[in-house]
Amino acid sequence: MKKNKISPRTISALKDFICVVPALIFLAVFTYYPICKLVQISFTDWNLLNDRWNYVGLKNWIWLFHGSGTKHLLNSLRVTVLYSIGELTITLVGGMILALVFNRMSRSFSLMRAIVFMPKYVAMSSAAVIYLWILNTDTGILNYLLRAVGLPAVDWLGNRHTALISVLMLTGWRAIGYGMMIYLSAMIGIPRDYYEAAALDGATSAQKFWKITLPMLSPTTLFLFVTTFISSMKVFQSVDILTSGGPYRSTEVFVYKIYLYAMEDFRMDRASVIAIAFFILLLVVTASTFKISNKNVHYDS
Repeated sequence: MKKNKISPRTISALKDFICVVPALIFLAVFTYYPICKLVQISFTDWNLLNDRWNYVGLKNWIWLFHGSGTKHLLNSLRVTVLYSIGELTITLVGGMILALVFNRMSRSFSLMRAIVFMPKYVAMSSAAVIYLWILNTDTGILNYLLRAVGLPAVDWLGNRHTALISVLMLTGWRAIGYGMMIYLSAMIGIPRDYYEAAALDGATSAQKFWKITLPMLSPTTLFLFVTTFISSMKVFQSVDILTSGGPYRSTEVFVYKIYLYAMEDFRMDRASVIAIAFFILLLVVTASTFKISNKNVHYDS
């Protein structure tokens, strides 16, 4: 009786699978297991001040959507959305404008591009400490310049109407150069034939931008939109150092709210519920973005 031999194709597939196993184990231990544990905690009354916890069913979810947590959730959602809109505008619009301005190959323009992009390498914690001094009401350089031109000083971090704008100043300083460099690299990949053909047809610079540059940059714009949106929704460090969520919860973003419940109120159960709701929100918005953009993104370049 002949023995069934394993085909070379099967052996190759097994070797490939064995190479992937360490990565799968890593994901299972450090990603999927914590997610499952997070879901489990959301159905308990786990308080870090107590040694024991019990399952309480949907009590935390009811608190989030029909209890006192609803008001705080909606406020954090509003603040986070406003912040995300600001960072998206700075990164996409500001980055596009700078990319168009610096789209030159001369040495001087290369130096300016490097200077604009350099803040991306500065650690957020270090940059936030510097901005604490820049935005200081009494001794900050920004208010010093305002007084020098005859304008009144502004309480940038202590006023609920300017606190979020102050955080966005720091974000914009670090993010606009990144958006510029991503757009610049994409512009280099656009075939020059399109512009030459448009020039022969008598197209103006504005027409070339709207009809050629912008459509050809749509994959890059989608990439920047998704990555910037996710990072902006997860903002924490700049808010923690500059404003600590204040004043009057005007900068209390989603992630900072999770931190407050977990590390200051010691309510891991409520923090878990908000974290899961936050994850679902990011998942839905990102999936919807890809779904909507399928008809508007061109990959010709």
